[in-house]
Amino acid sequence: MDQASVTSGLSSAEAASRLVTHGRNVIDARTRRNFWQSARIVLSEPMLLLLLLAAAVYLLLGDLAEGALLGFFAALTVTLVILQQRRSERALEALRALGAPMANVVRDGHTQRIPGAELVPGDLLLLDAGERVAADGVLLSCRALTIDESLLTGESVPVRKRARTSATWSDDAMEPGGDDVPGVYSGTLVTDGEGMALVTATGMHTRAGAIGKSLSGISSEPTRLQRNTGKLVRLFGLFATVISLGLLLFYGLGRGEWMHGLLSAIALAMALLPEEFPLALTVFFAIGAWRLAQVKVLARRSAVIETLGAATVLCVDKTGTLTENRMRIRRLDIGSDTLQLTGAESELPEAFHRLVEYAQLAARLHTYDPMDLAVGQLAIGTLTHTEHLHSAWPLEKEYGLTPELLAMSQVWSSPSGRREIASKGAPEAIADLCHLSEQETSAWMQRVAEMARDGLRVLAVAAGSTDQTVLPDDQHDFDFSWQGLIGFEDPLRASVPEAIAQAQSAGIEVKMITGDFPETARAIAGQAGIARHSDVLVGKQMAAMDDAALADVVMRSDVYARIQPVQKLRLVEALKARGEVVAMTGDGVNDAPALKAAHIGIAMGQRGSDVAREAAAMVLLDDDFGHLVEAVRVGRRIFDNLRKVMLYIVAIHIPIAGLAVLPLLFGLPPLLLPMHVVLIEMIIDPMCSIAFENQPAEADIMKMPPRSLDESLIGRAQFLLATAQGAVLLLGCLGVYLVSLQTLADDVSRTLAFFALTAGNLMLVSSNASRHAAWRGFFSRRRLAFWVIALIASAAVALCLLVPGLRSIFGFAWPTLVHSAMAIAVGVLAGSALEWVKWHGGIQSVLGHRAGPATALEPAG
Repeated sequence: MDQASVTSGLSSAEAASRLVTHGRNVIDARTRRNFWQSARIVLSEPMLLLLLLAAAVYLLLGDLAEGALLGFFAALTVTLVILQQRRSERALEALRALGAPMANVVRDGHTQRIPGAELVPGDLLLLDAGERVAADGVLLSCRALTIDESLLTGESVPVRKRARTSATWSDDAMEPGGDDVPGVYSGTLVTDGEGMALVTATGMHTRAGAIGKSLSGISSEPTRLQRNTGKLVRLFGLFATVISLGLLLFYGLGRGEWMHGLLSAIALAMALLPEEFPLALTVFFAIGAWRLAQVKVLARRSAVIETLGAATVLCVDKTGTLTENRMRIRRLDIGSDTLQLTGAESELPEAFHRLVEYAQLAARLHTYDPMDLAVGQLAIGTLTHTEHLHSAWPLEKEYGLTPELLAMSQVWSSPSGRREIASKGAPEAIADLCHLSEQETSAWMQRVAEMARDGLRVLAVAAGSTDQTVLPDDQHDFDFSWQGLIGFEDPLRASVPEAIAQAQSAGIEVKMITGDFPETARAIAGQAGIARHSDVLVGKQMAAMDDAALADVVMRSDVYARIQPVQKLRLVEALKARGEVVAMTGDGVNDAPALKAAHIGIAMGQRGSDVAREAAAMVLLDDDFGHLVEAVRVGRRIFDNLRKVMLYIVAIHIPIAGLAVLPLLFGLPPLLLPMHVVLIEMIIDPMCSIAFENQPAEADIMKMPPRSLDESLIGRAQFLLATAQGAVLLLGCLGVYLVSLQTLADDVSRTLAFFALTAGNLMLVSSNASRHAAWRGFFSRRRLAFWVIALIASAAVALCLLVPGLRSIFGFAWPTLVHSAMAIAVGVLAGSALEWVKWHGGIQSVLGHRAGPATALEPAG
């Protein structure tokens, strides 16, 4: 690489060309399932096995048409499930792409932030603490750089790095794991310092790629709901097996009709097995993750989707989350004079030149820090034609920020041979560096408080110089002089006040965390509508408290100022100790423990470190608090609709099972055989995944308190409610069948009972889809999914009647129009039983409490 490329990086055109040559910088060892692997998994499902068994029995009995129909249903089921799986895999891949790491590079002479997948050999990669190294490379420069290379070596102790000293290096000198090696490696973690590396290998050509390591992905471990639902399905399966075997023995031993008994047992088992439970969970979580992505929130773990609706406290960073993270300098104060800025200045009074000069010298190179960028913008805009801008000075040393001293300094070599030192940081820290007297410090801190009350974030600037040849280890050893104060304005996001109000109306406490002064924090909190309590807890006060005292104070404080990242973990633990369900935002390396400890860790997508994103369960892609509150709404909607669909599934299986077995026990002609159950199941599945999942959120869903985190999806009250609905529909359909048998043929009676069951099924969907009266907005656009499903169900039943072959297979016959209308009316009334309970306000007595979305249904009132 020539010298020009080393300083300005690749051109965009050259980078694009190399991307075509070398391919995307992606390491992915996942193997996709092919069609036959997916088919093998589907063929192990109990429902499908029962379907194939029923088809085999019909074929053995010589009923070729019935066997062929069930075989067709089996093939259709396999095809649909496999297609759904493939679509889900593609959706997950799209979500993984959203979570892919970013990389900072120098291209076309400018610092750019690009997707890590677009890195190419020859790029200049900028490294900073908390980031994953995006490709293999060799260091051209670095300062205090240490990297955790345990991914490759297994050793968790970070290693020290140094820049290369010659244009050539041996492979032996590039082995990972040792100190002072100039090589950096894809997937390893920068723990401290910064550097610039020349990319030498990308994608599967990196050392991580060679051993097939996959460093990103969305976790697919089963959630708590999925585990609990799996247990419930297994219990139902055991119950179905026992009951079906009993029916087989009763039919075979009592009547000697083993084959017909087997068909009846299969129909009963299919009716009892709630295989829609896991399907509904899978669909809801997959589409739920997609819905969250639409509001700029990436769910890295499925469990967070079910936890969102239970959040009681949102702990959020001020900068970049509540505010725009778009700093501009609003005020300069040099003591003898102050200057208000509009952002359009092209020059400054001479008296303010030195303050801006040393503020620029204290700003880090190749930075994305909004305050440093604001300083740079002002300096370039106003000092370009003066002697106060020093872009050619070489940087010799940097003294970083520490918890003990909230200030950083940079040492530069000036053309005169002297070293110039520029320092910036918290005003109290700069006052300490400058050894100001108590009176001087007090006077300046009053000016700081005045700026803070105006909502400005304040930094102080100091200047120094030395002719020492050996630089000290501590910036305290320099002789600094105070230069003045810079007040930064970070405008509040326009969406924040409304989002805060929505969260508070939903029973969610919002707590703001910032490193700013208490007065600044209070001003911003007031603008946002957060400061409902007057207390502002300062970091030093928190440090002096024990855990018990902190747990008592946290519920009286909504604003936390001068907080260190490590103190966020204590805040999370204190809130959890009070039984709160905590969502915590963070962006830095030191935020990772708090993000992991919180029930919902939320990393910032634009300014968050890779460590923070890996520790978090969610990533806020655009760092906007308004989208975080919208994610809570989506989470509540998902749980609310999931509970509704579970109630419906339990309810509809009651009449299916009852109609399959009760006529046999009463000595009546069989009503539902396997093909009838399959037809109903083919209607139920899309209802679960479409009608309920597409149901809009209840209008008052964000005006209810959060549900309890340990509340089950289907408790005793919900199970009894669903069972009661199913029992009413069962009695209605059985009544239609019994009355019809008195005067009509068996096949006509079966048809009328099936009409009643189909109509009741549709009304169960409509009634359970809303906590309010089903006829409200019955023909509105929000009910479009229901009407589509109703049309499909009606068309399927009509087809079974209109086609002679299907009419014979299903044992149907044409009823009169009057009889059909009466049967449908009975089904509608029986399926609408819940509406009468809503109308009379009886739901509260069934569920016993009102806890937000946990109360799936309530009176229309």
